[in-house]
Amino acid sequence: MPALLRDATAADVAAITAIYAIEVRAHVNTYEYDVPDEAEMARRMDAIVGAGYPYIVAQEPDGTIAGYAYASSYRARLGYRMTVENSVYVAAGRQGQGIGAALLGRLIAMCEERGFRQMIAVIGEPTNTASIRLHEKFGFQLVGIFRGIAWKHGRWLDTVQMQRPLGAGNNEPPHER
Repeated sequence: MPALLRDATAADVAAITAIYAIEVRAHVNTYEYDVPDEAEMARRMDAIVGAGYPYIVAQEPDGTIAGYAYASSYRARLGYRMTVENSVYVAAGRQGQGIGAALLGRLIAMCEERGFRQMIAVIGEPTNTASIRLHEKFGFQLVGIFRGIAWKHGRWLDTVQMQRPLGAGNNEPPHER
């Protein structure tokens, strides 16, 4: 487990970009073909934080960033404003050490503190069992699998959708933020 979970800053963009680059190049779960550069990753972070969503990093005692996570808008339409989508990335070689769990647990708490009511996990590929198990550990339920909706690395990709209530969920009207 990392020594520190904290809000991401501009100083973390290079490390975040490096973690994400491996996912884009070697795996299918991002659905991106080209690795975004640091300027693009900084723009994305600024947009997420500027919209009031949490963006955090797991920092090791030596300053190394071992992973990052953020929540963002699930959809742009106003009716979805109480629902967030999460993203959790752990540095290569650091998976299975509790970093993803620490990040997701803190992210859920931060979203609840902000009054969000539902969290959606869009998990690329049903074979991504580590991510599915991580989300199940935090109470996410499978709501469906979209079959063959993306193409990368020469094959059609399925997408797992999972959902978890936050706070009171849909049991009472939201408190407007």
